[in-house]
Amino acid sequence: MNLFEKIFSYQLTSVLEEHGTYTLTTQERIWLKTMLDHPIAGEALSADLIAKIIDCISEEQQLLFQPALVEKAGSHQYHMYHTLIQPLRKSIRQQECVSIQYENKHGQVTGMQPAVPWRLEFSMVKREWYLIWYNLRSQVAMTTRLIRITQIEDLPAIESTQYNQIQQYMEQKATANQHQALIQILPQYNIELSRILHAFSCFEKQVEFSEDTQTYRIHLVFDGSETHYVLSKLRSLGKRVVVLENNYLQWRLFDASTKALSRYGIDQI
Repeated sequence: MNLFEKIFSYQLTSVLEEHGTYTLTTQERIWLKTMLDHPIAGEALSADLIAKIIDCISEEQQLLFQPALVEKAGSHQYHMYHTLIQPLRKSIRQQECVSIQYENKHGQVTGMQPAVPWRLEFSMVKREWYLIWYNLRSQVAMTTRLIRITQIEDLPAIESTQYNQIQQYMEQKATANQHQALIQILPQYNIELSRILHAFSCFEKQVEFSEDTQTYRIHLVFDGSETHYVLSKLRSLGKRVVVLENNYLQWRLFDASTKALSRYGIDQI
């Protein structure tokens, strides 16, 4: 592909994205058709949606893994999808109320609690889904693991004014627990930009580039409960990045480095 073809292809892709159109390659369509044969696909997607997708990619071939791959000692298979994701997502989208019964940390099953489901979040640390919701009875924000929820039932909708107040309250609670950090990539490691951004791919972030210093800076926003996960990523990246803003992260990295050096008789850096 020559330069003019690349420019035309980029312009065409930009126009399609502006109109909400996403194009799939042949390999992506084949992969999608293969994934729809997985047993979990029937729980993740509705039957109508699966039939519609299959109708669109019916002419594609299907990958046959079985003749080429043999699994001899696989570990316990873990599914990231949970059966409650679909009904809860529908309730959140349509601003509906539900009644929730869940198992608390002591193993006791609570009674049905009237709730406004607010957000579904996936923890990259614990590899499981959480529901953040508002308890209409106790009037507090709750966070419950989906595997702890034993039953949900639909409830009549509340007034839009009350619903908007609850949404505002939940937004304030989430914002109050947000932390920010400014991370700079050292110029000699700019070639590893994709790898470094992948390490922070699960967080909300903005990336800026300075032509004067040839440096990338990442403005990272994360929940307070995920601080240790951010630290683990920073340690794995080592000397490739430096934390410019966030005193707590700087202190934790300095403290860990000092303790590690002291084991080798180095007391001062």
